[in-house]
Amino acid sequence: MKLRLFSCFLTSSLVAVALTGCATEATIRERIPSFKPLFSTAAVSGPASVAPPSKTEAMIRKALDHLHANPLVALGENMEAARTALTQLKANPSDPVALHDYNFAVARMVGIIKASKLDPWTKPLEVPIANGKLLLTNKRDPRPMWNPALYNFTPADEFTIGGDYVKEHITRPGIGAPVVAVGKEPNKAWRTNYLTKHLFYGVTAMARFQGDRCVLSFEDPLEKETVSLDGRTIPLAADFTVPLAVMLASAGPQVPKLERMLFPEKYAETAHLARLEPYNPNKAVVLVIHGLMDSPSTWAPMIIKLRSIPEIRRNYQFWFYSYPSGYPYPYSAALLREKLDDAERRYPTRRPMVVIGHSMGGCISRLLITDTKDDLWKLLFNGRTPAATQLPASSKKIYTAALVFRHRPEVGRVIFIAAPLKGSEIATISLGRIGSMLIRTPGTLLRAGNDALKVGTFQSDDLKLKRAPNSIDTLSPKNRFVKAINKIPIVTGIPYHTIQGDRGRGDTPNSSDGVVPYWSSHMEGAKSECIVPSDHSAHQNPKAFDEVARILKLNAKEN
Repeated sequence: MKLRLFSCFLTSSLVAVALTGCATEATIRERIPSFKPLFSTAAVSGPASVAPPSKTEAMIRKALDHLHANPLVALGENMEAARTALTQLKANPSDPVALHDYNFAVARMVGIIKASKLDPWTKPLEVPIANGKLLLTNKRDPRPMWNPALYNFTPADEFTIGGDYVKEHITRPGIGAPVVAVGKEPNKAWRTNYLTKHLFYGVTAMARFQGDRCVLSFEDPLEKETVSLDGRTIPLAADFTVPLAVMLASAGPQVPKLERMLFPEKYAETAHLARLEPYNPNKAVVLVIHGLMDSPSTWAPMIIKLRSIPEIRRNYQFWFYSYPSGYPYPYSAALLREKLDDAERRYPTRRPMVVIGHSMGGCISRLLITDTKDDLWKLLFNGRTPAATQLPASSKKIYTAALVFRHRPEVGRVIFIAAPLKGSEIATISLGRIGSMLIRTPGTLLRAGNDALKVGTFQSDDLKLKRAPNSIDTLSPKNRFVKAINKIPIVTGIPYHTIQGDRGRGDTPNSSDGVVPYWSSHMEGAKSECIVPSDHSAHQNPKAFDEVARILKLNAKEN
């Protein structure tokens, strides 16, 4: 409890950057939903208007009655209900009752398989039905990661969700049962394959029947918009909210935001580049980068909204960069460049990447579209070139990676959201200085910083430090790096956009989001600038969602 209170105090009083740091991101509760007929009454009110139950409704209710006492029997009854509804759909694909009942029956099939620990994945499962039996099996997928035996599947309609990051439940109507797939075991190759340690993904279950066989398949709603049914094309159902809500509620507590800022060395292994969906070389990567005392979960509201847009699903896949935010951001950018080098070898991009950075993540993003040569080095080391600067080899290696770099050729567009590109006074005032002193800088960076202090000099208006700078220091307008990097232009040919909050006051250019003033986040040369009525969490504002969607659509047309 003390740590929780301190977290909120530091968030609001010392740093004031991660304004959602004390929020409940997502909550989940599992329960088996009751069956609700699509149409329970006719248009005219009165006792005579109650519609008689359909054949499939009666079968589903019977299955629900048997669910706990005899799940295998309930499974068979749901399979029969799904087959009956599917037959009706083949005759009339626009039959809403048949579609509703089919989806409910398939969802219960998936739920029973999980709850009863059945295994139709490694060999067909014999399921009793009223007039014999059905063999339940699955459609084989040649991709190793799509082996259903690796996952537990839970129907999305069995989750009740809540929390600040999943306020809007976005679905796509259609055929199939939206399902949350969760890896049974941690992925051993999660780093080398650029995945999250535990896999969470949203799929849509379909049950097809071939004689006495029922074949389950799991379709990817981010790849497929429709499915074929008896030669007819039907939209594929999808749930874009529940899978991410389950991921946040299950994995979120494993990423302590405050501790990653205060003790970055302890959480060094959390610096990771990861994809949120299977790699598709024909889709452009959207790379999102969080800010100070935050984590990738901060992007959940935006990603849910963007995934609900067909044009964006067709053209983009989402990746994130996570890092201990106590590192000085030039160092975090250097780590990202290393990871991008390896990721490009394993998953080569065919279309230009779009990078979206919030707050300090925007500062990192700026370094991805900058060529420094040795200009930045000379600005920081009194005009000396790297070769002429006397530094121990280990320290020179760190500074070379952080200060001498070229723009990333795979990046084709950047969106800066509430980015303190010229610094924020919060990092300079007394509370910010106290917050800076609480950060425990890694020993390697401390030594490199001390070595640099011996060969560099401060100007009269510089932020003067007797130690290596950390993340808060590198957000100060008086920081030598901040002043130097703003003297080096962004490379030409890469469009960039800005989104800023004004707290709804409409006072731009004298505006601020409460953390970053307009004069710091404004960028000359930006292709567009959007002011949203938001505090520093502008990346979670609905108007920002619309602006990012507009830019991504524009980018898809231009590329």
